[in-house]
Amino acid sequence: MLNPEDLYELDSDLPEMTGPVLLHSLDGFVDAGSTGQLVREHVLDAMEHRVIARFDVDSLIDYRARRPAMTYDRDHWSSYDAPELVVHLVRDEVGSPFLMLTGPEPDRLWEGFTAAVRDLVERVGVSLVVGFHGIPMGVPHTRPVGMTSHATRPELVTRNSWFDKVQVPGSAAGLLELRLGESGHDALGFAVHVPHYLAQSAYPAAAVAALEAVVAATGLVLPADRLREAAARTDTEIAEQVAGNDEVEKVVRALEQQYDAFAGAAERESLLAESQDMPTADELAAQFERFLAEQDGPDTQQ
Repeated sequence: MLNPEDLYELDSDLPEMTGPVLLHSLDGFVDAGSTGQLVREHVLDAMEHRVIARFDVDSLIDYRARRPAMTYDRDHWSSYDAPELVVHLVRDEVGSPFLMLTGPEPDRLWEGFTAAVRDLVERVGVSLVVGFHGIPMGVPHTRPVGMTSHATRPELVTRNSWFDKVQVPGSAAGLLELRLGESGHDALGFAVHVPHYLAQSAYPAAAVAALEAVVAATGLVLPADRLREAAARTDTEIAEQVAGNDEVEKVVRALEQQYDAFAGAAERESLLAESQDMPTADELAAQFERFLAEQDGPDTQQ
């Protein structure tokens, strides 16, 4: 086992911090609607920040699996986009410092990576670790964005789960939360529910929900106006594409009925709802995919 400190370098010039929060969002795992990507780009674009720790990507990344871009200029190599797995020191709108871990999910040494992050957490005195990403769900875009929260202690869980016990492919972020909990550290995560037919597109409404959940859990003061504006534009464009298409409107209504039946059953503390003759999730997805394939995708760029 490697010494955790061998996998990262921490800046020696750190400001005084009392129990800062560490946010994390890594590329490579499921991120429906580009939820995590939109949040981290928004935060780093809007807030003052600098890199205070760098992880050893040569040890953690499989370059042949996802080759970094290089630029060839006529007769020579002119640049190389080296991958970076780093921790930023960020200040929110009232000047409170917090940390944000970004970069590619490690391809190897997951145990070493999680041990290194735990070591950094203990050296800096991090009080809470929070992750976020999007997951595709059979839900309509016309209903409030939902999410599932999970944590190392039941007291930290803020949303009821839509799931019981389930086995899914692992992730470095999931292993990090598990190992932090085993070591007695507080950590939680938010999986935002993105309509499955929008999972491959940027969906700012999901990013707004993730950012608001982070703010509620941490007390950080983070702006959301630009994300809300992008969400409003995207929602309008989706509504325009759906309006007037009888087949798609029928699919949306079916999803709404399914959502409302489930939500009503959950309020009654029962998952039993009236039986309805509705298409399956696969049928719904196929119909929407056919529709969206015939349309120009919504422009969600800011």
